[in-house]
Amino acid sequence: MKIKVLGALNAEVNGISIVPSAAKPRQILALLALHPGRVVPVPTLMEEVWGTDLPQSSLATLQTYILQLRRMLGIAMGPDVPGSAKGVLATRYGGYLLQIPAEAVDVYRYERLVAEGRQAFESGEDAGAAALLREALALWEGQALVDVRVGPVLEIEVMRMEQSRLVAQERRIDAELRLGRHVELLAELSDLIARHPQHEGLHSQAMVALYRSGRQAAALDVYQRLRRRLVGELGVEPSPQLQRLHQAMLAFDPRLDIAAGPRRTSTFDLYAA
Repeated sequence: MKIKVLGALNAEVNGISIVPSAAKPRQILALLALHPGRVVPVPTLMEEVWGTDLPQSSLATLQTYILQLRRMLGIAMGPDVPGSAKGVLATRYGGYLLQIPAEAVDVYRYERLVAEGRQAFESGEDAGAAALLREALALWEGQALVDVRVGPVLEIEVMRMEQSRLVAQERRIDAELRLGRHVELLAELSDLIARHPQHEGLHSQAMVALYRSGRQAAALDVYQRLRRRLVGELGVEPSPQLQRLHQAMLAFDPRLDIAAGPRRTSTFDLYAA
């Protein structure tokens, strides 16, 4: 079985999709897929599907959804495959689980690559870190579970995955800036700061990439637009790190031209106290 959650939900056995068309069974499959080899308690599944307003028939309906998933799984597995659908989508005391290895789900491959990339970055292996993080981010095919109606449990999971994706993007860009790839990053950073208009880390990276590309005025304009937005919408000034980065650009601080230095830090913390 191969399952994708980093984009539209996709689950296949022998090339045959086992993703149901109905919304609630899709939610159950998605939630089980995010916990491979681990029991998801019945109350958690019910909360995801119905929230706190459980219908009287919720337990029986949940069991029906599980049977539907097993039926699709059994058809895909075929009669000649060892084991059974009930062995793969198993019942345990108090809940259900998918008996599949974690690496069968794309988010777990993604998290392994991110962990390896982070370790490489912290060890000073910028090229290796950038490559690993690029490979991890390439597994994303859109917003996580974009075609699944998410309830309160999946909503938290989707937020966690999307935040992890953003952090991985930042760390990969940090590594590539340290490798002197600032020109190549300009288009991507322009898109990212448009999508995340209050994110100081991404703005600091855009400023540094522009400055190192000989576009000091554009780098300073990125800062001023962010400052106006933060003051106007939140009533706060940019962080001390970003203010010091701005001042360093005005002063043509030679440290800004160093693609890689001894400190293993993020671009945002170049001028941390």
